[in-house]
Amino acid sequence: MKVVARNRKARHDYQIEETYEAGIVLTGTEIKSIRQGRVNLQDSYVRIDRGEALLIGMHISPFEQGNRFNVDPTRTRKLLLHRKEIDKLYGQIKMKGLTLIPLDVHLRNGFAKVEIGLARGKKLYDKRQTAAKRDADRELRRKVKERYQ
Repeated sequence: MKVVARNRKARHDYQIEETYEAGIVLTGTEIKSIRQGRVNLQDSYVRIDRGEALLIGMHISPFEQGNRFNVDPTRTRKLLLHRKEIDKLYGQIKMKGLTLIPLDVHLRNGFAKVEIGLARGKKLYDKRQTAAKRDADRELRRKVKERYQ
């Protein structure tokens, strides 16, 4: 599995409850651009509409040799999930007020997959608490390293 793009702000801004892997419906030039690593997940999200999972806002740069076959870089793309997964996610979103965000795009057996996370937005104090915990862990590792050298 080769990770092509990662949404770095996702784990900072959201608390991830569950993750799912979904396929993406792409054109030929889009998959070629993804293999070159020309993908941006910033400000993208997943919406469930009429029983389909749609990836909105993901930017795939046009393929250089694609000429007329290139499509709109930020077009809405359909995600391939099982019906039960879509129904479960839809229920979670409506009942618990969660959101779906893409965490990364990777290649598996030549196919582009996206890992989506069922997430709850963090408040400012949660972000501060996470940063403080990360700093304390870093300081602890540094102290342990100094002691054993």
